[in-house]
Amino acid sequence: MSGWLERLATGVREWQPTPPPLPDHLEAVLHDGDPEWFARELAIAAAPPWDVWLLLLRRFSWLVDLFGRVEVTGCIPEELRRGPLLLAANHVGDFDPFVIAVALHRLGVVPRIMATGGIISAPVVGPLLERAGGIRVERGTEVARHAVRVTEVALVHGGHVVAYPEGRVGLAPDGWPERGRTGMARLALGVGVPVIPVSQWGAQEVLQYGNDWGKLRTLARSLVQRPVLRVHVGPPVYLEDLRLGRVGDANRARTRIAAAITRGLVPLRAASRPLHPDPTRPTDGAAAFPGGVVPPDIP
Repeated sequence: MSGWLERLATGVREWQPTPPPLPDHLEAVLHDGDPEWFARELAIAAAPPWDVWLLLLRRFSWLVDLFGRVEVTGCIPEELRRGPLLLAANHVGDFDPFVIAVALHRLGVVPRIMATGGIISAPVVGPLLERAGGIRVERGTEVARHAVRVTEVALVHGGHVVAYPEGRVGLAPDGWPERGRTGMARLALGVGVPVIPVSQWGAQEVLQYGNDWGKLRTLARSLVQRPVLRVHVGPPVYLEDLRLGRVGDANRARTRIAAAITRGLVPLRAASRPLHPDPTRPTDGAAAFPGGVVPPDIP
């Protein structure tokens, strides 16, 4: 019996849904030494959205509403929904990718979400997220550049990619979005796709920051209290006057993206203050615009 259970556990840990075939024109992208998942994620990025992912978004998004009331404001014009998009969101907690996925689907978008390698490497949930178009980001490693290549392929094939410019859950003491890095800005300038700011607030109430049993406690509490999970989608960020490779333009793009997210966040925070401060959340970050005050003369 113990041998059977061990084989079952191994099967669960190693399970992967079947990826689509890798298109011939992407074979040249592969090189010796690439991680084993790279070809798989390239194939998924080039393929249409997975039917199972579409089914989950259409039929089971109510599961997210069990933990809070999702409220969506703003819109994405139909002409933009037909083409590739970069959706830049502030990162407030571990539950917010689910909230963003549901919110964007209600606005006619099928999101492919960039996620840390640790999540995508997790049994069952990780392979499902990857097959749904999730893009693995191995921050601070030599394979981090692979995420950029996968994202480029997804965008070239018309994908709607959700990225977090902050590069992590925001840790500014006042909770406003951090300045982030230039990676997303460089990607937007290089590929030339619209950048849509996505501001959100409330998902941090569902799962605490710390990885301990408190996560289950806050999840259970949300089932009872059902906090409001607000998402606002703003107009595209103006980047047409900027160019990749020109000195300072990546920083200007990064600043404009952070400003757009912060502006959209102001009314969301005014409408809903945190119910439960999170003592497990570090506060060693720095907000791009402390207090949510964005100067009118952003370069």
